[in-house]
Amino acid sequence: MGYRNALPRNSNLRSRQFKISLHNAKRSFYCAANKIDRIASEEVVIQLLKSKCIPALLYGLEACPLIKSDIQSLDFIMKILYEIM
Repeated sequence: MGYRNALPRNSNLRSRQFKISLHNAKRSFYCAANKIDRIASEEVVIQLLKSKCIPALLYGLEACPLIKSDIQSLDFIMKILYEIM
């Protein structure tokens, strides 16, 4: 198996900008957030969000350069989360 076969078919190697997908990070965040019991006190919910949900969202992103639309997408999730609280 050569290097050609190891690359995904939809990879764009000629792009000037490295693009990432935040789909899995968002999905992990929402899965963790949905497991939090809303009956708990506000302090407990916030602590669980800080310790479980936000790390699921941000895991591995320090290794990737984020473009403006990626940052806005993450910011939107955080705004919705705090509006619900």
